Amino acid sequence: MDSGGERCLDYPMTCAAQGKASGRVVNSREIFSEGLAMRFPTPLLFCLALSAPSMALAADGPAIAGIPVDFILFAATLLGVALFHHYVLKVALAGLATISLYKILVTGFKFGPGIAGFAAHMGHEWVLLVNLFCLLVGFALLARHFEDSGVPEVLPRYLPEGWLGPFVLLAMVFVLSGFLDNIAAALIGGTIAASVFKRKVHIGYLAAIVAASNAGGAGSVVGDTTTTMMWIDGVDPLDVLHAYVAAAVALVVFGVPAALLQHKHMAMSRDFHAAHTVDWVRVGIVAFMLVAAIATNVAINLNAPELADRFPFLGVAVWVALLLAVPLRKPEWSLVPDAVKGSIFLLSLVTCASMMPVEKLPAASWQTAFGLGFVSAVFDNIPLTALALKQGGYDWGMLAYAVGFGGSMLWFGSSAGVALSNLFPEAKSAVQWLRHGWFIAVGYIVGFFALLLILGWQPHEPHKQVSGGGTPALVQPAH
Repeated sequence: MDSGGERCLDYPMTCAAQGKASGRVVNSREIFSEGLAMRFPTPLLFCLALSAPSMALAADGPAIAGIPVDFILFAATLLGVALFHHYVLKVALAGLATISLYKILVTGFKFGPGIAGFAAHMGHEWVLLVNLFCLLVGFALLARHFEDSGVPEVLPRYLPEGWLGPFVLLAMVFVLSGFLDNIAAALIGGTIAASVFKRKVHIGYLAAIVAASNAGGAGSVVGDTTTTMMWIDGVDPLDVLHAYVAAAVALVVFGVPAALLQHKHMAMSRDFHAAHTVDWVRVGIVAFMLVAAIATNVAINLNAPELADRFPFLGVAVWVALLLAVPLRKPEWSLVPDAVKGSIFLLSLVTCASMMPVEKLPAASWQTAFGLGFVSAVFDNIPLTALALKQGGYDWGMLAYAVGFGGSMLWFGSSAGVALSNLFPEAKSAVQWLRHGWFIAVGYIVGFFALLLILGWQPHEPHKQVSGGGTPALVQPAH
C-alpha cells in the first residue's frame, strides 16, 4: 500500500528480510525517516507545489501572485519535510497547526468561520482519518504476518531457468503487492533477488522490482495507500480494478528488458538452502484480515451506506480480525510505535490537503491524470490523491495507475523505492536509475495509453458532495 501509503513510506516496517539480504539489521525508524525525507527533492518540489496551485483561484482568501496562501503554506510544509530529514513528523504537525490557524483566523471553512468551522470540518473528516490510521497500522502487522509465514522463502523454488526466472520473480512481486502492500512486496522481491542472484542485482532490475510492486497495487484497494484512501472515501473497489489493464501491459513492457538485463548481468543461482516450511496459520490470518475488511465494506455499502460516513467500520473490522487471531499467532507488536508515528505523519498531510481550496481546479481529465503520473515521481502521491478525491470526477482506475505507478520512475518517487534502496544503497542515484531503468517510463506511457485506448476515459461523477455542500468540480467528458 500508497500515501498513506506514501507514500512517503506508506507505513514503516521493520524488516527481518532486510537483515537477511544485507547482513545487517535495518531499523524501521531508519527506513521511515530516510524514506520520508528522500520522497521530496527540495528545489523541484517547491517549484511544483507552487506552480500547480497557480492554475486555481483562491476560494475566499488572500493570494500571492494568484496562488492562494493556503497552497503556499502547504508547499512550505512539504519543503520543510524535505529540508529537515530527521524531524519530518514535527514539521508535518507544525504545518498542520499553521494551516489550521490560518484557516481559523483568516479564511474560515466551508462549514463556517473560526473554531466552530474547524470543528465541523474535522467532524466531517474524522471517519476517513480514523479508518486510514487503523488500516495503516493494521496492515503493517498483516504484512509482518506474511513475512513470518515462510512463503517468501518458498517462492524461489518456482522460478524457471534462464531470463524467465527474473521475469517470473517480477510477476510474483506484482501479485504479492495486490494483497499485501507495495513496500512489503518490494522488500520480499529484493530479498529473494539478493539470494538467487548472489547480491549481484543490476540497478535496472531493482527499478523493475519497485515498478512491479507499485503496478501490482494499483488496481487493489488493499495494495497501496492511495487506493485504500479511495476505498475509504467511498470509491467502489470495482472502479479501481481496471487499473490492472494498464499495470499488466506495463509489467510486460518493462519486465522483459529488465529480466534480460539481469540475466546478462548475473544468471540466477539454483543453489537453494534447506527446505522451508510454510506456517499456514499465519497465511490464514492474513486471508482472514483481508476478507474481514472487504466483507465489512461490502456489507456497509450494500445495507447501510448512510452509516459509512458516521463510523470507521473498515478500520475497526481489520483490528477486530487481528485481535481475534492473537491466540493463534501473536503479531509483531514492536512494529506499532513506528507505524503509529508514520501514520500520524501521513494523516497530517491528508488533513492539510483536505483544507485546500480545490473548488476551481482544472477539470479532471485523462491529460491531468497522465501528468500526475510524472508529478508523483517527485511529489508525494498521498496529498495528490487527497486533493483528487476532494475534487472528484476522475476515472479512478486511471488515476490509481498514474499516481501509484508513476513514482517508480525515480528511486525516491515511491515508498517502495526508498525502502528497497536501503537494501541496495547503490540504487540511490537518480541518474543511474533513469539510465538503466529507462523501460519504467516507457512502461508507464505504454500502459497508460493502452488503458485509454482499450477502455477510454471513464470519469465518475463526484462520489461525495464537496465539503459544506459546495458545487462539485467539473468533469471533462470522454472524447
